[in-house]
Amino acid sequence: MKKVFIIIGMALGVNFGLAAQEYKVITSVESIIPSGLGRSRIINALEDKDYKEYTSVQTSEDNTRNKSKRGNIRVKNFEETKLLNFFNLGGIRFQNIAANDAMLTSMMNDMVANGWELAFVSSAVESNAGEDDQQGIFITRYIFKK
Repeated sequence: MKKVFIIIGMALGVNFGLAAQEYKVITSVESIIPSGLGRSRIINALEDKDYKEYTSVQTSEDNTRNKSKRGNIRVKNFEETKLLNFFNLGGIRFQNIAANDAMLTSMMNDMVANGWELAFVSSAVESNAGEDDQQGIFITRYIFKK
């Protein structure tokens, strides 16, 4: 009978441990601006924010505008790791892409070594691509959990 209680206790303990997961988002921004004029970085927030502090609920009875101040939402403590731009004066620079891959691999290996698991990756490209477009970024969000 003792074994049954011990097994049930262990199973409940495992279930409680699985329910409490923590997530961390790290973002890379890589410039796709011609001539190497852009800025490319890995961004890692070093402070937590509670989204509820900056959230309002809109209803048919109360549609008061959200009055959160941008300055309060901003994160002032973050890591900024320099990456290289995809382009230089000669065009696309494959060495820069390889260097960025090495930097991102190092960051991901460090996260894994600190107990994080890569759960999701989401990326997008922003580029107007209209006439004489000189802007664009390639953004990737790495979502870790533990």
